[in-house]
Amino acid sequence: MRRYEESIIEFDEIQAPHTKWSTVYEILDSFSWAMLLVMVLFTFFCRPFWVSGNSMEPTLQNHNWVAVTTIGFHAQRGDIVVVTQPNARHEPLIKRIIAVEGDTVDIDVQAHTVSVNGEILDEPYISEPIEKSGDMTFPIRVPQGHVFVMGDNRNDSLDSRSSMIGFIDTRYLAGKAAFRLIPVGQWKIG
Repeated sequence: MRRYEESIIEFDEIQAPHTKWSTVYEILDSFSWAMLLVMVLFTFFCRPFWVSGNSMEPTLQNHNWVAVTTIGFHAQRGDIVVVTQPNARHEPLIKRIIAVEGDTVDIDVQAHTVSVNGEILDEPYISEPIEKSGDMTFPIRVPQGHVFVMGDNRNDSLDSRSSMIGFIDTRYLAGKAAFRLIPVGQWKIG
């Protein structure tokens, strides 16, 4: 009986021979699970969006990729959003919400200020003073179900100051930019 017990090998000690094909299988298996995770993430939680143009500089640069989410999203002042409303550029826009329904927006080009409901906005995210007010007449009240958006690069942004874009119907807000995907390592959006 003793001889029999000595020849028993624990199942965990047995290892299949490691071949080239088993390595390939392990890599493909890991890759498949990673792709499935990415698909679930981008299907149910967020969508990638490519930034085209420099209207959001310095916050977002041309060719950045951002993750846009609708989870718990309710349009608020300061949110960076993707707008799918048909417009003169015929492409989605990424802009910052300056005012929501019922707010009154005023732009004073001489003083280089943007005011909402009589209060001048503190805008640390812009790099140069505003010099263009567009073709809209200010002050202007944001209608119900709409928002007023502007790019952070105020002097090179086609946004709600122009009648070509105007107020944005909240039904056309694809979501809020949650974090930066590319460039890698610069996740935070200011």
